[in-house]
Amino acid sequence: MSKKKSTYTGIVYSTDPNYQLPVNEDESPVTLAPAEQKLRIRLETKHRAGKTVTVVDGFIGSAADREELGKKLKNYCGTGGSAKEAEILIQGDHREKVLQWLQKNGYKNAR
Repeated sequence: MSKKKSTYTGIVYSTDPNYQLPVNEDESPVTLAPAEQKLRIRLETKHRAGKTVTVVDGFIGSAADREELGKKLKNYCGTGGSAKEAEILIQGDHREKVLQWLQKNGYKNAR
């Protein structure tokens, strides 16, 4: 059996002279103010080879703002981590430190 790739390129032919292709508008999510954010702080050990990770989720905003918040939290806790897929991961059990920093910086709805 031959494995041929599809030749379909997604081009559509129209006889309408006024036809326009639909435009994909990629709206970057608007970052909410710190007082409006509802962040959840939890401790997680599943799927991490027994390592403890503090997870901050519920951040609504752009990826750049999430990365910046993650960087500030990691710097404050003095540990590593990452910010991906709407979650900020901080290595170790730093729930109290993270909550303290978030409340000090205007995130009133953090739990």
